Amino acid sequence: MHRLSFIVFLIIGVTLSGQSPHGQALNRDCSQCHTANSWKVNTATMRFDHDSTLFRLRGQHQKTDCTSCHTSLIFSEASTSCLSCHDDMHGQSLGNDCARCHTTNSWIIENTSRMHELASFPLMGNHATADCLDCHQSAVPLRFERIGSACINCHQQDYLLNQKLDHKTAGFSTECAGCHDVRAISWGASFNHAFFPLTGGHDIEECKACHINGYAGTSAKCVDCHLLAFNNAVNPNHKALNLSMDCASCHTTSLDWTPARFQNHNQFYKLEGAHAGIANQCGDCHQGRYDGSTPKTCFGCHSTQYNAAKNPNHISANFPTSCDNCHSQSAWTPATFNHDNQYFRIYSGNHKGEWSQCAECHTSPGMFKSFSCTQCHEHNSKTNVDKEHRGVSGYSYTPTSCYSCHRNE
Repeated sequence: MHRLSFIVFLIIGVTLSGQSPHGQALNRDCSQCHTANSWKVNTATMRFDHDSTLFRLRGQHQKTDCTSCHTSLIFSEASTSCLSCHDDMHGQSLGNDCARCHTTNSWIIENTSRMHELASFPLMGNHATADCLDCHQSAVPLRFERIGSACINCHQQDYLLNQKLDHKTAGFSTECAGCHDVRAISWGASFNHAFFPLTGGHDIEECKACHINGYAGTSAKCVDCHLLAFNNAVNPNHKALNLSMDCASCHTTSLDWTPARFQNHNQFYKLEGAHAGIANQCGDCHQGRYDGSTPKTCFGCHSTQYNAAKNPNHISANFPTSCDNCHSQSAWTPATFNHDNQYFRIYSGNHKGEWSQCAECHTSPGMFKSFSCTQCHEHNSKTNVDKEHRGVSGYSYTPTSCYSCHRNE
């Protein structure tokens, strides 16, 4: 009976009032939110889907009491703006769009780096680990006033008070990125000297070793720093030889000036094979003399090897002193003495692989014009060379008799 009376009273009340307490904009069935027992809304039984409105409930909004946002029964008066419900802890320093940084799940920002990229200042190097308040200093917590993206906006004290390198006196630009790499983790590790690469011997920590008279107008020419080294060089004597003062034409930035490369050497003597391997050991050939007196013939440098050769003995064999007739510039061995074409086939034919030392055939020490066939083709029962050749016209068993008939075997 009471329930029926409530319904009748509700119908009469709505009819008399002529409108819903929620305003004309809400055109919904009351039973989606209310029951016949009470006007009080039970969210557990409520059938109203808030996603059907202009404001979808996500994250923490799904757990929030309706009256926290709808302070008036006229629901259309509730604004969809974040600031209509949430106090701006940043004091308008970051704008009105909270969703640029925050989500409905939490106020905690999970991707600060991405936020900074959108603000045209990517966080790289040491900036990626810096505390926000180190840069965004304010008397009010969480107030992030724009400070500008120029380095000097934050690093003016670093510029003015640098003890190791007085930037102001040196007249350095306040555009820090011209010398420092924003991707590095420290000032020292980030110094960008790309306009003059600091490699090898130039890789030093003491800037004043080169910048003796300050940092403006320091010459990039080698000789302007290394004139004393040029004048004092004795191996070779750079001044006496009138060598170029363009140090880089021969030297790299490696320590101790070595290895050096005399690029025009091939105009005087071509360095190939083993000679190319000792191209930086100038003294081995020049013996401290770079006046043109260094021999250009093989024998001029290798007479000691020629005279000491024993297998074969070059002197007694009267070998020519033009070493390249037999040897290459790669190594003394293997020698290319063309024994097969000029004399007798020992690298091909029946004798290929049958000998290892010249003395096996050239039995007289130092006498390579004399040889012995019978040293190997001896007169015994095993080979029976003598027996096989008896009856051959003109045959005789002598050291060189085989060669008279078997020249091409």
